[in-house]
Amino acid sequence: MKVTNKAIYIATMEPNSGKSIISLGLMQLLLGKAAKVGYFRPIIDDIKPGEIDNHINTIITYFNLDLKFEDAYAFTRSEVIKMKNEDKEDQIIGRIIDKFKAIEDRYDFVLVEGTSFDGEGHIMEFDTNILIAKNLGVPAIILASGVGKSLDEFVGNLHMAYDSFKDKGVEVLSVIANKVEPQNQALIIAELEKDLPSSVIANAIPLNPVLAHPSIKEIVEVLDAEILFGEAHINNQAGTFSVGAMQLRNYLTHIKENGLVITPGDRADIILGALQAHISENYPTISGIVLTGGLKPEDSINKLIEGLSDIVPIISAKEGTFSVANQIGTIKSQIYAENTQKISVSIKDFEKYVKVDELIERLITFKTNGITPRMFQYNLLKRAKSNKKHIVLPEGLDERILKATKQLIDVNAVTITLLGDRKQIEEKVIALDLGLDLNNVNIINPVKSEKFNEYAETLFELRKHKNVNLAMAKDLMEDVSYFGTMMVHKGDADGMVSGAVHTTQHTILPALQFIKTRPETSIVSSVFFMCLEDRVSVYGDCAINPNPNSEQLAEIAISSAATSVAFGIEPKIAMLSYSSGTSGVGEDVERVREATRIIKEKRPDLKVEGPIQYDAAVDLKVGQSKLPNSEVAGQANVFIFPDLNTGNNTYKAVQRETKALAIGPIIQGLNKPVNDLSRGCTTDDIFNTVIVTVIQAQGL
Repeated sequence: MKVTNKAIYIATMEPNSGKSIISLGLMQLLLGKAAKVGYFRPIIDDIKPGEIDNHINTIITYFNLDLKFEDAYAFTRSEVIKMKNEDKEDQIIGRIIDKFKAIEDRYDFVLVEGTSFDGEGHIMEFDTNILIAKNLGVPAIILASGVGKSLDEFVGNLHMAYDSFKDKGVEVLSVIANKVEPQNQALIIAELEKDLPSSVIANAIPLNPVLAHPSIKEIVEVLDAEILFGEAHINNQAGTFSVGAMQLRNYLTHIKENGLVITPGDRADIILGALQAHISENYPTISGIVLTGGLKPEDSINKLIEGLSDIVPIISAKEGTFSVANQIGTIKSQIYAENTQKISVSIKDFEKYVKVDELIERLITFKTNGITPRMFQYNLLKRAKSNKKHIVLPEGLDERILKATKQLIDVNAVTITLLGDRKQIEEKVIALDLGLDLNNVNIINPVKSEKFNEYAETLFELRKHKNVNLAMAKDLMEDVSYFGTMMVHKGDADGMVSGAVHTTQHTILPALQFIKTRPETSIVSSVFFMCLEDRVSVYGDCAINPNPNSEQLAEIAISSAATSVAFGIEPKIAMLSYSSGTSGVGEDVERVREATRIIKEKRPDLKVEGPIQYDAAVDLKVGQSKLPNSEVAGQANVFIFPDLNTGNNTYKAVQRETKALAIGPIIQGLNKPVNDLSRGCTTDDIFNTVIVTVIQAQGL
């Protein structure tokens, strides 16, 4: 399904790339187009207790965003490294999606800023940023610094970064070459545009020395210095620095505009001379004075300084002049909330050198294609929680059922009824140490239920034409599958999930007998949601119909398309066979060809191709070579298998070999939702199937 984009991901390739320029410029740009713009950093650098991330603080403070610091990020760098070492990457992505979606729900647009590549563990950060952007389903802007690189190296790196994002299914709206020499700006843009699609906007921002210069505040932090005077001007930027170790008359000739004076603390002549030069019309102004060696001016000098009308920051550092000068020279300046000069310069540079009109047009019109498995699961859970339903689980003593029940209750997504003896279930919960509060779960023992006789009589009335008497109905109603299905039929539950212990026939037969199929449907079928690495596909029918004829295949396809739409997937249907197009002959391929004709006749609005081989259905190059005019070949997402043998084996092979998550089988065609589990199902399988059943119930 194509969804209008509501976010952009700023990704860089290295540390010190000048990412803040892009964040500030984009935020200013977006606030002119949208009423409410949010900001999110999936992973931030480690911070000391009580402190907050500088990037987040700068954006929130300067733009006055209604956003709490703790809501604006998901993890610190150390937390991510620890979780990756524990093989919990799926949990990392899950939490990032949750936090992002919470912001997305509150704002018209969200600016997402990737990691900064600072500190340990940055080697894999580039791939991590691609993974995050992919799972959030947002396009990216890629940024790189040109400092210290040759033209070929710089442009080549940006092209490789673009290819990496594109290969993983992340659309790139723009690449930005930052901190380039002004005379090379046009050349770099031309080189970038040579190998990039015309839809990708290439930009180059010249190096601005003002943004590279550290502020006195940053120098204080690096040197752990003491502020003696001029704290009100602590955000002054040190354009250049020079050491005052010579005679004053000689040193005065070395002072430059916004220069920083570094001198031993006992050199009163340099201190006073520099301050006098600062207020003199004949000399440049200075940004501040750093006193070294832990030496401070005498009281008489301090008194003289205090009487001056314009005092620049004067700070005292403990270390010697040589060490102080070296440390200042290595400071990588940042932009922070109080430094409005740098923020203004950043925004002006962005507006001047980035093709903002083209970029905003791409942002507004961009639509995302498809959906990642993690986002699919997130959307399922969100939809389930929006309108809770009551689901009955007949196999109440199964360990996996109980564990899934605990998870479902914890996320508050559904009301659960377990069938079974309460005492036995309580003992099982204690033995498993689940921490499941059974007061939050309904437990019914069918034979002791106050509705047992009512259910048996209803079954008798529904099945007496099949020679079922009341005694037989009571015997059947003792079976948990019949009892659970009758709860759904009578409206005492909205849906049922079973099959962890019982066979598919045992689970589905009662539903076929009295819940029955929908009026417009003549066959019950099933689909699996196959959550592959970068997409979600629909496989049908892999669980119920052994050898469907052409009419049945067509109906399975139409039902599968409806299921796809209901779960946010725009269907492109591949009717699978051992040949593609008109080339194949034989009874099996003719059956698929006829089914495709029926679909096109009944539902001309559906995109369908058949017969088609699997490789032609999923691989764009193969699809175009075999069926060049097809709008499905190479991009199918709904796969209809010709028989149960092919479908069941294929889904299991794909699941095992690719580690894909298979949600299902999801039964389609019934009047009310009853879903079957595999007897080899996991706790996660049960959780996901219950969530899907809730959503099916919501649509009735």
